[in-house]
Amino acid sequence: MMPSSRWEASASRGRRIPHAGRERRGNAGTTRGPRLLAALLAVALLAAGCSAATGAASRAAGSSALTGPGATERSVPGGSSVPTAADTPPASPGVSPDASAGPTAHLTILAAASLVDALAAADSAYQAGHPGASFTVSTGSSAALRVQIEQGAPADLFLSADTANAQALVREGMADGTAVPFAGNRLTVVVPSSNPAHVRTPADLARPGVRIVAAGSQVPITRYADQVVANLARQPGYPADFAARYAANVISHEDDVRAVLAKIELDEADAAIVYVTDAASSTHVRTIPIPDAANVPATYEGVVVSGSAHARAAAACLAWLAGPGGQAILARFGFLTP
Repeated sequence: MMPSSRWEASASRGRRIPHAGRERRGNAGTTRGPRLLAALLAVALLAAGCSAATGAASRAAGSSALTGPGATERSVPGGSSVPTAADTPPASPGVSPDASAGPTAHLTILAAASLVDALAAADSAYQAGHPGASFTVSTGSSAALRVQIEQGAPADLFLSADTANAQALVREGMADGTAVPFAGNRLTVVVPSSNPAHVRTPADLARPGVRIVAAGSQVPITRYADQVVANLARQPGYPADFAARYAANVISHEDDVRAVLAKIELDEADAAIVYVTDAASSTHVRTIPIPDAANVPATYEGVVVSGSAHARAAAACLAWLAGPGGQAILARFGFLTP
């Protein structure tokens, strides 16, 4: 505004000139004042135009700088867009932004039911380190989800509660790359908070009248539980036919481990074998530890689904989940390192 002010001052002085001219006699003194005033006004208008042009050029340069590399556009009412410098949110503990990790995208993830709580937290943490990334997560039995992928269900990433289902997709050519282990788990017995059947040890699972709920035969938790039951049958103090007695007490087979847990929470069964992480997620059950000698490790593996439109972003997400950032989130929910 300073140039404009200077020009306004000059024009003001010009308006006083006609009075000076009238002190002199004759026509020349009468006409000189208006001519000078017109000339000064023309110069003032020319200077104001230059000032406006300079300001427009400066604004254009600023806009160009903002819309260069590393900038985003922010929409405003009325359908226009205003360029704003890209702003990375503060990273959560264990998460650091990494532009080399691959492109960000909205990923569709099919995941084991036991991962539902951990993935909700992982979504927020991953977005903090990778602005623009987000998840849509569908959970269920790993076996059922694998079948969905085989039948053409759209997915970018498959996170299984075992190694068998992930590696099956690799063998079938339906995975992009190899299976990546990203989590571990253990098993425990759960009973309702009231414990109506008075289950005290895993040996009580073979007692007549104890109602046990399990998952379907293809669900990973069932395969792990069957291994635990077989191991318990070989422990001192357990009957040789422990496995048969256990099987005789099963009253229902549910779709996945979270459905099994829900039956116990609702007092619709007396006991079940679930993952330690599932037991920890509920305030309506009590746990009965399984002896270390009989317990089994559960290993979770993930694969990028072949044909994913976001294969690089899915691979980057899986690598993060298996790395320090993802492991920190999983550990909060009781998962072990694979």
